[in-house]
Amino acid sequence: MLFQTIQDQTVVLGWDFYVPVIIFVAFCALAVPIWAAIGSAAIVMLIMSGALPLSLVGESLFDGIDAFALTAVPLFILTGDVLVRTGLSRKFLNVAEALTCWAKGGFGSATVLVCGMFSAISGSDAAGAAAVGRMTIDRLVESGYPRPYACALVAAGACTGILIPPSIAYIIIGLVLGISASTLFMAALIPGIAILLSILVTNIVMNRIYAYEGGGLMTTGEWAANLWNTIKTGWYAFLVPGIIFYGIFSGRLTPTEAGATAVVVTIIIGFVLGTLKLSDFPAMLISSAKVNGVILPIIAFSLPLAQALAIMGVPQGFVASVTSITDNPQLLILLMIFILICAGCVMETTPNIVILAPILKPLADSIGMHEIQFCILMITSLGVGFITPPLGLNLFVVSGITGESILRIASRAVPFVFFMLIVVLMLAYIPAISLTMLPDNLR
Repeated sequence: MLFQTIQDQTVVLGWDFYVPVIIFVAFCALAVPIWAAIGSAAIVMLIMSGALPLSLVGESLFDGIDAFALTAVPLFILTGDVLVRTGLSRKFLNVAEALTCWAKGGFGSATVLVCGMFSAISGSDAAGAAAVGRMTIDRLVESGYPRPYACALVAAGACTGILIPPSIAYIIIGLVLGISASTLFMAALIPGIAILLSILVTNIVMNRIYAYEGGGLMTTGEWAANLWNTIKTGWYAFLVPGIIFYGIFSGRLTPTEAGATAVVVTIIIGFVLGTLKLSDFPAMLISSAKVNGVILPIIAFSLPLAQALAIMGVPQGFVASVTSITDNPQLLILLMIFILICAGCVMETTPNIVILAPILKPLADSIGMHEIQFCILMITSLGVGFITPPLGLNLFVVSGITGESILRIASRAVPFVFFMLIVVLMLAYIPAISLTMLPDNLR
């Protein structure tokens, strides 16, 4: 048992805590679906601890997902799916390529940019990795990039799926911690772009060292003409991210309303172009429902677990345990980053947020970290975990769609992790980066 004293209150963690944790780890190791592993651990914890009557578990499950903000999640997922089926995602790639074709490594940079563009609509890293990977990896190889490096580049770029607003991850952490998703979107804009730039810089540096891809033979006039022609033939694709960004950042639309508007606009464009038919809707809706059906059960089962942990005093016990070792804010921040990156390696964003946010938030409060900065740091650190070798989730997604060895991809992902970590450390120790976009009353 673990005993810690906090403000004259003793927190005792016994078998009612450790048995559910063992069950959760064992189920994950056996490849049991994550929602079932979390649900089993939550029920066992509730039975053993008595923290919450089992008669209220059903009500708690439905209350947890009965939130208007969560309606945005299936809408953004559906928007991303419609975007791919209508071919609009290829318009993003064409414009990104036209922007960067003047430079060496141009198509590699275009791949990163289109990951960012796709992220600004779908809000999902796995969806971005799969969609962009299918469009770009073969062309990256044709351009001179080794296949493992091309896979690592897409996996890194897709990390922006949860980092660039609108992001499903920020909707969920806002729900868990009681913070407006729109506020988090504003705060996440600069950090998300910083991560995107770090991936771009990494690719440019690697291309300079190994000369993967040529290019840079266009004159300024040729580049401008090519860019103009590309935008002229695909400008309508940018109506979707434009509506989302303008609606949310102007305050005219909530994230849910922006998601609904984006779905309608994308469908209308698909019908006008003739790339979308009524017969496409069943498959499209089923595909989006499957993704949404993975996320919502995780949230539903994670919230009772988080409630039980809070009633048992686990967050307070964790803070006391850590601060008894050191109360140095710099070291505590590094510990949080380490925990989050490790968690991002082995588990999806949603369970990480719902379980870890209530535990780590008191630690962040104890060192005076702003709650918005904490949210940005948490999501960004989890994003880095998605490509951290050898277990990063995005590495597995890209490996799955290409058949490339996960270890070969992981070895090429190391430079991207290094540059992204620099941004994470800047976010941790320079609060202004996360708070600059916020109005004065929220800083």
